[in-house]
Amino acid sequence: MNKQMYTRCSILCAGLVFLLSVLSVRLYFLQIVDRDKYVKKAGSSYGRTYPLLAKRGTIVDRNGEVIAKSVISKTLIVDKYHIKEKRTVAKGVACKQLSQTAEWHEWDEKQRINNIMLRSRKLINSKTKEWLISEHLDYACSMIAPALRMSQADLKKLINVESKSMADKVIVKDIKPDIASKLKDLIRKKRIKGFRFTESMKRFHNSPELLTHTIGISYQGKGDEKRVGKSGVEKACEEHLAGKDGFKKEMRDLSGEVMPAHGGSVHAPINGNNVQLTIDMGIQAIVDEQLDAAVDEYDPVRATIIVMDPHTGDVLGMASRPHFNLMTRKGIETGEYNFAIQGEYEPGSTFKLVAIASAINEGIRKLNDKVWCHNGYYLNKIPEFTVEDEHGKGYLKVWEIAKKSNNIGTYMLAKQVGYRTFMNYVEDFGFGQKTQIGVGYESDGHVRDKGIMIDFSRYSFGYALQVTPLQIANFYCSIANGGKLMKPRVIKRVENYLGETVVEYKPEEIRRVISERTARDCRQALKSVVEEGGTATKADVKGYSEGGKTGTAEIWDNKIKKYSETRKTVSFVGMLPIEKPKFVCVVVLQEPRAKKDYNFGGGTVAAPIWRETMQQVAAYRNLTPTEEARASLSKTP
Repeated sequence: MNKQMYTRCSILCAGLVFLLSVLSVRLYFLQIVDRDKYVKKAGSSYGRTYPLLAKRGTIVDRNGEVIAKSVISKTLIVDKYHIKEKRTVAKGVACKQLSQTAEWHEWDEKQRINNIMLRSRKLINSKTKEWLISEHLDYACSMIAPALRMSQADLKKLINVESKSMADKVIVKDIKPDIASKLKDLIRKKRIKGFRFTESMKRFHNSPELLTHTIGISYQGKGDEKRVGKSGVEKACEEHLAGKDGFKKEMRDLSGEVMPAHGGSVHAPINGNNVQLTIDMGIQAIVDEQLDAAVDEYDPVRATIIVMDPHTGDVLGMASRPHFNLMTRKGIETGEYNFAIQGEYEPGSTFKLVAIASAINEGIRKLNDKVWCHNGYYLNKIPEFTVEDEHGKGYLKVWEIAKKSNNIGTYMLAKQVGYRTFMNYVEDFGFGQKTQIGVGYESDGHVRDKGIMIDFSRYSFGYALQVTPLQIANFYCSIANGGKLMKPRVIKRVENYLGETVVEYKPEEIRRVISERTARDCRQALKSVVEEGGTATKADVKGYSEGGKTGTAEIWDNKIKKYSETRKTVSFVGMLPIEKPKFVCVVVLQEPRAKKDYNFGGGTVAAPIWRETMQQVAAYRNLTPTEEARASLSKTP
């Protein structure tokens, strides 16, 4: 061997040694150092992770009646890759052919699997891909279509196997769990390929048009199966209701079959907790029914009815109009605004009880003391402004000021109490601040405390300030329960799936505002309002003693820069029975627009609605009558 040849061989050998050394190092890193990394990367091609959805918690009323719950919704999907993959569909065709033989019923499961594998290999070698796909599709549709109550032709058309798209195709949504379970079992037993199920949670409401604003809505984000609370209780209790999703991991081969040798893993979901409300759905149904009737008759821009337990602050029923359907979402564009807690309006005469209560509680006046009411016209000299009454009166007792709803008499009481003390009572009764009910967005109303005396005079009879219906209801609860301002409560407790209490929201007293004696005197004044000569005789509930106050407030019109004579907010708030009230109810209709032969007023519109509502609530709760129904009221419309 000459020198040149020797050199070439040496270089070649050195190169081979170097390359083999590099390869050895690379193999060492692949198999030893980076083994886990590449095992994971290779497994990702075959690994599948499936979400296991947590069941959103159930919402129930105070008696355990289901209001909102989650149900599993199944969706049947066609996997376009596997339904057009030759080796995959061959197994289904093999199963179809073998299941028609006499031996099929004699084989055990292991024998069936082995024979299917052998037959599928023969089919792959002897049949074209197009034939196998078509034969399998006919077989699949013949089995699945009847279970879905579809024709085979319609199912084929829906699958559209000729389409070049390889994207998954949704066949049927919202399949009932029992039907889906049977269908899934059928697909497994018949070895049908390319079909799979996905799960999602649907929110179901027993009465989707009751308590809509309070319950609120939940929604699924785009590409996300998990529901999230957007408003109402659904949002307020999201951390309790949501639960925690789980997942299932498994390895599948190219044909979509599970690979048993590669053990998967399952992390079970944790279902959400259940939320119990203070709402009584029996009372809620009454409230919604009466509110619908009021809307049909008077066509208000907005309206609400709230029923509360004055001793605990529990909201037993609450509805606003306009509203929407919780399941279809019909009307949500115009009906999502919750007038009961978001609406701000000038209350008018329902606010006069603040002046009466503060004067009695401060010891300035007693219930039977007489107040000079200036015969309907009062001129305040410094600063100069007037207070007028449509129906002028001379002397009125304190309780008669409530009965006749006298503006001047109310201002005389507030004036004797004094501006600062009066405003303290306004604040202590909860006006100008949120009630902290904790469900949905809540307005705080609007009370200007700037020492302007003309505003002060208007405050006394419910003008120049704004309140929410819930604030008025809660204020009257303090009169009904003996003088304590309670925190309104809608959420009672949170329970886990075992029924164990996770969180409990107990009745909460915010403060004592007036004495029990003052509250009792105020109730006597309110009782006179519904008696003969009062402004709310149409609020009298047969068989029960009750009391309340009318409110008729003209609405400020920015166009004409004064209060409108035709646009009004009418209301009535009362309690029953008056001696020991069990219920407080407020009815507010903002701007009734129906054509009637009489002027709209709290006594003519809101009081009768209140009467019908409380008559049914008393009957529903089997409330013991407190007095004999007066014969003279039997003709009351």
